Amino acid sequence: MDTIFGLIYFGVLAVVGVAGYVISKNFVRRRLRFVDAVQSPIAPVLAGVLAFAIMWPLSFLPFVTTTTAVLAGFATAFGTASGVRALRRGEYIDRQLTP
Repeated sequence: MDTIFGLIYFGVLAVVGVAGYVISKNFVRRRLRFVDAVQSPIAPVLAGVLAFAIMWPLSFLPFVTTTTAVLAGFATAFGTASGVRALRRGEYIDRQLTP
């Protein structure tokens, strides 16, 4: 029974890590491409701390622990940094309303 809970916990960690990275990277590339403050070296750190602060109260749930909150913070920080690097290279998501 312990291995089933470990597998569920690992799945939650994987989903939180990948989702935090992808969502923050796409958010920076789509929404924050014209914001100069995101180019600051402190922006990924601030985003990671904010993600941790949001996830920490959820650590009282059964499969969400403090480790999950820390992983969400790191994933968000690395995703933000990756999105900023993509903006510097000129890669951004351009959505046009053309038929």
